[in-house]
Amino acid sequence: MKKLLFACLLWAGTFAAKSQTLQSPDEFLGYKLGERFTRHHQVVDYYEYLAENTENLTLQPYGETNEHRPLMVAILSSQENMNKLEEIRTNNLKRLSGEGVERDGVAVIWLSYNIHGNEASSTEASMKTVYALLTDARAKEWLKNTVVIMDPCVNPDGRDRYVNFYNQYGDKNYNPSGTAVEHHEPWPGGRPNHYLFDLNRDWAWQTQVESQQRSEIYHKWMPQVHVDYHEQFINNPYYFAPAAEPFHEIITPWQRDFQTQIGKNHAKYFDKEGWLYFTRERFDLLYPSYGDTYPTYNGAIGMTYEQAGHGYAGLGIITEYGDTLTLKDRIAHHFTTGLSTVEIASKNADQLLAEFEKYFKDNRENPVSKYKTYVIRSSETDKLKALSKFLDRNQITYGKASKTGSYKGHSYISNKSMSFNVGDNDLIVSAHQPQSRLITALFEPATHLTDTLTYDITAWSVPYAYGVETYALTEKLAVTPGYNFEENGNTDFETAAYAYVLPYKSVEDAKFLAAILQEGINVRVSHKTLKIEGRSFDPGTLVITRRTNEKFGAKWQTILKTAAGKYDRNLIALTTGFSENGVDLGSAEVARLKAPKVAVVMGDKTSSLGFGEIWHFFEQQLDYPITNIGSDYFSYVNFSDYDVIILPSGNYSFISDGAMDQLKSWVRSGGKLIAIGSALNSFKDKSGFGLKEYGSDKEKKEDDKDPTLEEKLLPYEEQERDQLSEEIFGAIFKVDLDKTNPLAYGYGSTYYSLKTSSDKYAFLEDGGNVGILKDTATPVSGFAGYRATQRLENSLVFGVESMGRGSVVYLVDDPLFRSFWENGKLLFSNAVFIVE
Repeated sequence: MKKLLFACLLWAGTFAAKSQTLQSPDEFLGYKLGERFTRHHQVVDYYEYLAENTENLTLQPYGETNEHRPLMVAILSSQENMNKLEEIRTNNLKRLSGEGVERDGVAVIWLSYNIHGNEASSTEASMKTVYALLTDARAKEWLKNTVVIMDPCVNPDGRDRYVNFYNQYGDKNYNPSGTAVEHHEPWPGGRPNHYLFDLNRDWAWQTQVESQQRSEIYHKWMPQVHVDYHEQFINNPYYFAPAAEPFHEIITPWQRDFQTQIGKNHAKYFDKEGWLYFTRERFDLLYPSYGDTYPTYNGAIGMTYEQAGHGYAGLGIITEYGDTLTLKDRIAHHFTTGLSTVEIASKNADQLLAEFEKYFKDNRENPVSKYKTYVIRSSETDKLKALSKFLDRNQITYGKASKTGSYKGHSYISNKSMSFNVGDNDLIVSAHQPQSRLITALFEPATHLTDTLTYDITAWSVPYAYGVETYALTEKLAVTPGYNFEENGNTDFETAAYAYVLPYKSVEDAKFLAAILQEGINVRVSHKTLKIEGRSFDPGTLVITRRTNEKFGAKWQTILKTAAGKYDRNLIALTTGFSENGVDLGSAEVARLKAPKVAVVMGDKTSSLGFGEIWHFFEQQLDYPITNIGSDYFSYVNFSDYDVIILPSGNYSFISDGAMDQLKSWVRSGGKLIAIGSALNSFKDKSGFGLKEYGSDKEKKEDDKDPTLEEKLLPYEEQERDQLSEEIFGAIFKVDLDKTNPLAYGYGSTYYSLKTSSDKYAFLEDGGNVGILKDTATPVSGFAGYRATQRLENSLVFGVESMGRGSVVYLVDDPLFRSFWENGKLLFSNAVFIVE
């Protein structure tokens, strides 16, 4: 017994010595925090040093970025908790299911730093915070009933892009003048990740590798408190909870109340120092894919903390008050809210845990949404597969109906309640499960808005985004867990087929097409319905004949088999090219598809986000090569080297008159120009292009008329909201499609588009009006100002203009928006590969 006691005392003494000798960030790095920006690998080195020299912290890698930088979290707590860390984690997860939960009293706090790469002070603050949590006497008390998880840098690629810029251009002694080059990042800036995505809009959608890998470990822990650290413009002081309206209606009173408690605790420390701050403004809790809302819809107290600074601030910047805001100041503020968050969570650990457990108990037993079941179906299995992957990533369970039959529910297509039959192959999502509130937020047919003044898009409903027929039921259906998809790949490649055809219905078909085109296979597309061997094939069907592919010999089937297996495609073998309706496989209506050489314009004056969506789609989804061309030398490019040129949203006034003439000549010679979003403004009313400003001269004059007396006398406090009547922040509209046009192949007569601007264009005079808002333009979900919708009536959404032997494709709405608008990807693929 004495030996055991001696050993324990010896261990305690050793641990105390380790804790006392831990190097601070300043000591380890060789400079004081705030004197320079720390590169990501140095941050990793410091956390690894801490893990090696204290028993109270462990590092857990969870992946790597596109540029192969490591992603990791640091997990720290008291030694007693660290000894049973896995037990604490698994017990915490039991709170979701309610099975066998132990009242261990340990709350989990997650702190996420630097999701926007050029909001760089928070990663610096994380090092100061983790050191204090390991060495401060108060913190040791807090860690007795908390586990703190710290992600020191969510976006390492963006951070290093910014830090490398600043270290390269910053003066030896920082220049606080805003005109100095060190305060002006070049395009695209450090905010986004490698593919130029805003990771703080990707928490739910998980289109990016960082988000996918982070979500996996997040759901293994499911914290009670989550903080997402940010920076804002230099003249805004510090922002912390409580958040602004609109709060989503599914957020619980406890979640609202505890935000206020945390805010008051922060205010206590900021008041003592005389630091400025604000709350309950600008940063709302609505859009479900933020670093505050997504954790909130997963049961946590989710919050955004915003420090003045951003990439503009550098090491120091003069504000409008004449003060110099330094990196050291910014670190101090984030450090203070970090410790304050852990403190208030520790003081309320028992209630945090009780409310967390209650949150999921209510989810399972009494969902807050009026809709208790979602019935989802599609004739295209690919769409259901894509949706199921999304549900899996969000830990949302689904299955098949235990009992089929007739039911009544809200139809997303007709936007009204109607009767329908639940079938054996319908995918069923029940709201009676732990993720109930998240499901409600993601699936609600129309977003409930308590305030129209929001920070982001106001509609995102998953059934519209994935293009699946869905019914929302107010009653609970019994669900048999699991949903098995039948695999394709049963194509007969053994016999000598005359041709193979593939009905073209989904982006997976486009991926198959992209793969075989790169192999040199000659592919054609049918522009008419084919009726062969008793089967009917819609326009858009891909046709691969033995003839024209003789150069491959028997290998042509091997190439097709490999691609079909990779993309799970079921090709249909035909023994004849003779049709029953007069359109044979040798018809001119079955046109050749080239493997296009594609160029995408990027750089200054283009939207980095818009370009990133395209870049990511080609590289990570289609696996098809493109050439990215800089806007600074675009006018000198030999356009004839390319078949397709894509212009992301942007301002293309940099295109000289001579280059514009060359561009038109290139199109007339057979080139294809694809313009997206605001890029269309550069071609509106321009000679040689058919794109016109919306409306008649009379309507234009109505738009430009002088304000009324009532408008002139509008109170100042109402002016901002009045301006909303002109805007669309992100609402879903029903678009009428001409499904006979190659741009719409694979779709029906309607498409649901996410519209993020009020830009408006008239119908093309010479046809090609593929997607239009017909008659009234009322959104099916989300907010759109009444003046904006009035002007959009009878306007163009998607168009194709023939120009000589080539064409111009106009995409007013971005079909690749944030890569989560899954149903738009086939339309974009059509623009690249199918449109002539």
